[in-house]
Amino acid sequence: MKTKAFLTNDDARRIAAAAEAEAQQHGWAVTIAIADDGGHLLWLQRLDGAAPISAQIAPAKARTAALGRRESRIYEEMINQGRVSFLSAPMEGLLEGGVPIMVDGQCIGAVGVSGVKSTEDAQIARAGIAALGA
Repeated sequence: MKTKAFLTNDDARRIAAAAEAEAQQHGWAVTIAIADDGGHLLWLQRLDGAAPISAQIAPAKARTAALGRRESRIYEEMINQGRVSFLSAPMEGLLEGGVPIMVDGQCIGAVGVSGVKSTEDAQIARAGIAALGA
């Protein structure tokens, strides 16, 4: 039987704290979502001033990255390059800002961020993931 890593509550707290620090360093009001490898929400944090809709978008980005095992940006790029049929895929977060958490080649979850430019959302997500040292 194979074994694999998984996210603990302490991991989620560390990711969220690092992501929040990155957002606050730049003065960005965002929502941070952390999902397990099945796309199930483990953490949701809406920073002061973040738009209410970001609390819907961030978990969708995290779910998309976790289930797809790739950054949500990849789906956005496919659509922008003309593969519009992907809009009917059973995923909601088809915008940049969802980043999978990979450990030993396995996806153990994802971080989704919403509230600023998509590239900045992804920057915040990556900063959170970096706190794991994975």
